[in-house]
Amino acid sequence: MERTRALRAQDWKILEDALAALERATGLKAAVIAREPRIPQGARADAVIEIAEHGKRHRLFVEIKPIDRAVALATAKQQLAPFGGQGVLITRYLTAELATHCRATLDLPFIDTVGNAYLRAPGLYVFTRGERPQGTAARVVGTRGGGTATALRVVFAVLCKPELLNAPYRDIVAAAGVALGAVGWVFFDLQGRGYAMGGQRARDRRLVEPGRLIEEWVTTYPIKLRPKLTPARFRAPDPTWWEKTRLPDGALWGGEVAANTLTGQLKPATCTLYIDPATRRDGVAMLVKEHRLRADPVGEVEILDRFWTFPADPQQPTLVPPLLVYADLLATLDPRNLEIARRIREEHLDHARRPA
Repeated sequence: MERTRALRAQDWKILEDALAALERATGLKAAVIAREPRIPQGARADAVIEIAEHGKRHRLFVEIKPIDRAVALATAKQQLAPFGGQGVLITRYLTAELATHCRATLDLPFIDTVGNAYLRAPGLYVFTRGERPQGTAARVVGTRGGGTATALRVVFAVLCKPELLNAPYRDIVAAAGVALGAVGWVFFDLQGRGYAMGGQRARDRRLVEPGRLIEEWVTTYPIKLRPKLTPARFRAPDPTWWEKTRLPDGALWGGEVAANTLTGQLKPATCTLYIDPATRRDGVAMLVKEHRLRADPVGEVEILDRFWTFPADPQQPTLVPPLLVYADLLATLDPRNLEIARRIREEHLDHARRPA
């Protein structure tokens, strides 16, 4: 709990520094009027701030989040979606490239701690970029133990199957496909970073901030684990081939096809399949033969190794777990997928915010 309080203290320091930097860079004064406010209908904000400009007061709901890559901006965008145009990202430092991505691609308001900002509301428009941290380089998330491919496999298994949190290590090894010696180190890292507590007595380990752990996983997965899954791309002459395909043994739909199945509101432009490495060769050969797939480095069909072994949900036996669908959508950086990603998060993942 002490570690969790320390993490929150860091968040409040980021917020304080960002508002001070905004005033230095633009002359706009902002004040915090609530921390962790109670918001109806399940929405969540870290704080509420108010910016005064020409006699008008602009109230904004805050998400405090370290950012080191564009996919992390996508998660912030969907977390602020419930607030419409009244949400703002507060972060340590955004490069000029990420700042432009916020404004031009995502229309995501932000304020960082060195004076970069994008704000847009009736009577208020701010866009500053190019300011750099002084003295030390910007901190980067996801570089500790939680950012390794092995750790991502273990955390994925635990988030998808919460009962594994207190299961024997051999069960976690079987579900995540990692070495036995790695499991203890992953839990040690999670506890050291404030994501887990307990583990000293039988069945007393629990996740402290599962929502933030989900955020870290989906932003780190495309960089650290996905490239190791032997990705291969193909093109299909029939864009509707996936609707009538017979899945090979050990294969599950991810990405946009899985999102369409879960929500019924996304017409897939790409097809993502995860296949058990043991059956991948024969499975890909079957798909190539039956649907005339052709290798294409920019094709709309992507096939990757399945990196877990626990069974699929009996209610959705052809789909990867919703956590992976969510991560796949965010990794596309396609604005049309963000609303669907938010729905999947709310309907299939937010229960994980409750401690296991």
